[in-house]
Amino acid sequence: MEKTYGSSEKKISELKEGEQNVSVTARVIDAQEPRVIETKKGPRTISEAYLGDDTGRIKTTFWGEKAGSVEKGDVVKIEGAWTTSFKGKVQLNVGSKSTVEKVDDSMAPPEEEIPEEEPVAESQGFQQRRGGYRRFSDRSGGRRGRRE
Repeated sequence: MEKTYGSSEKKISELKEGEQNVSVTARVIDAQEPRVIETKKGPRTISEAYLGDDTGRIKTTFWGEKAGSVEKGDVVKIEGAWTTSFKGKVQLNVGSKSTVEKVDDSMAPPEEEIPEEEPVAESQGFQQRRGGYRRFSDRSGGRRGRRE
C-alpha cells in the first residue's frame, strides 16, 4: 500500500513557501546538467530546471540521485517535493523521497503557452542564518557579511 501523507496535486501558481509533500504535473522548460555543490553536510549533487504548467513556472532543484532526472520538453509528475524561497520567489525541491514520473505530453501545455509568472514568496524579509548573518555580493564582486 502506497503512503501519500496528505499529498495533493497543486498548480504551480498555488505553491507557497514552506510546503511539504507537494505534487505537481508540469512541463520541463529548461534543464541543466548535474553539478556538485558544497553544503554544510558536505558535497551534494544537484541539477536545476524550470517547470511550467498552465498557471506559471517555477525553479526546481533536483537533489542527489534525482539530479539529471529530467530533460527539456519532458512532462513529469512529481510527488513528495517541498518548497522553499529564495530572493522573493518560491522554489520547488525534489529529493530522495520524492518521485519523478514521465507522463503523457498532453498533461501539460506546450512551452509557448506557459505563463512567465513565478510564485512569489510571502515573506520578503531577510532569511535568518546561523549567527545572525546573511551573505550577499557587493558591487565590486566581493562578499560581505551583514548583521541582521
